[in-house]
Amino acid sequence: MSGNCSENRAIVIGGGIAGLLTARVLADRFETVTIIERDRYPEESKSRSGVPQCHHVHSLLTKGHRILEQLFPGLTASLMEKGGFKFDWTADFAWLLSVNDVWTPRFPSEINTCICSRNLLEFTIRKHLGNFSGVEFLEDATVTELLTNSDRTAVEGVAVRVGRDRQMELSAQLVVDASGRNSDAPKWLETLGYETPQETKVNSFLGYSSRVYQLPELKARDWKLLYVMPSAPNKPRGGIIYALEDNSWMVTLVGLGKDYPPTEETGFLDFARSLRNEVIYQTIANARPISPIYPYRNSQNRLCHYEKLERMPEKFLVLGDAVCSLNPVYGQGMTLAASNALTLASCLERQEQSRGKGNFEGLSRRFQKEIAKVDRVFWSLSTSDDLRWPTTVGAQPDPITKLMQKYLDRVMKATVEHKSVYKALIEVMQMLKPPTSLFAPHILLKVLQHELKSTLTRKTIDDNFIHHVPKMGPTEP
Repeated sequence: MSGNCSENRAIVIGGGIAGLLTARVLADRFETVTIIERDRYPEESKSRSGVPQCHHVHSLLTKGHRILEQLFPGLTASLMEKGGFKFDWTADFAWLLSVNDVWTPRFPSEINTCICSRNLLEFTIRKHLGNFSGVEFLEDATVTELLTNSDRTAVEGVAVRVGRDRQMELSAQLVVDASGRNSDAPKWLETLGYETPQETKVNSFLGYSSRVYQLPELKARDWKLLYVMPSAPNKPRGGIIYALEDNSWMVTLVGLGKDYPPTEETGFLDFARSLRNEVIYQTIANARPISPIYPYRNSQNRLCHYEKLERMPEKFLVLGDAVCSLNPVYGQGMTLAASNALTLASCLERQEQSRGKGNFEGLSRRFQKEIAKVDRVFWSLSTSDDLRWPTTVGAQPDPITKLMQKYLDRVMKATVEHKSVYKALIEVMQMLKPPTSLFAPHILLKVLQHELKSTLTRKTIDDNFIHHVPKMGPTEP
């Protein structure tokens, strides 16, 4: 690869899932797409240092799953061949709600995804992307600066350090930064004389610790993901059990407000036993651990406002976690990256229609404004829940957020009695419908009916129902 190359090339900085999906979109419009990645990729579906999240629960929301299948037809089948499996978000998900200490209903639906480890997902995406002849990977490589034209109004490539001391320059018609939370884009812009983007941060000081276990086969375990939810404002602990390939199970324990789960065995088990429900502790107390206990603490929400910059160099775009990094516990990151990739595809198509092929004038600012609209929905869902906690810093819930929080609590309470309300809630959580859909008349009516019924009558909940995960029930007529 040469800096003097005149071919039609795009460069993607970062070879994680955001970078891979970006490269897939660019492969439809550029002869060559070069992915520059700091790590060396493993030959199999194993962890790599650039993805600390690979040691923790990493779910793919239904919207993200559908986008991945759209970009890579047959990806789901490949994942299932390697040990992944179909997951129904209303049938296979056991969720202990925070508002009333009861489990959500269980019934089949079409809200599906494929669940597996993050390692297997990224490995399989990378293999599918490798089938595109114009896609190439430059591993063990770090972008050190952006290369521009003489007046610094447009990016024309990147300077790269490969290994410890090899230096090279790569020219490109378009450069996309998908390097994640630790992106150097603000620094590069400042070096070129541009403004750096303003940042918004919301931090609930959530941390988690995770371990993989081998669990015995149990016919009674008819769930593939179980979640004991923290309950604001006074019960900051929660936990998740998540099925992986090879009959292994990821267990992630969560604590908010710096109530971080321990990383040594006795403390880990004691923390699990301290949750509002002991089902996770009872599941792992005598199970065989097959991994160390990994901690994670970098969970703040961070939004870089590239859309507000008055000037942006042409032919340079930023997306994914490099723009909007969310509290990972909500599982939105990969779906946000997939949505950003589709937005890029749409922007490139409109750019070509309006400006002609190969003309990217004005694309940078238009693209940043477009993904800001997409990211806003993800940001709102993530931060509104973090803002329930008194220890959260960076923002305070405004009156609208407080109203939405109270209404969402009532929606959760109504899910136990109305499966249609629960399905609507899951559709919002899976990014299939906007939060406003929970105000649809038929949902609002059932929420209000449940609230009125709860006010007028006092329900007694059987202790056995609280402390044991319910089996799937019949589908609501």
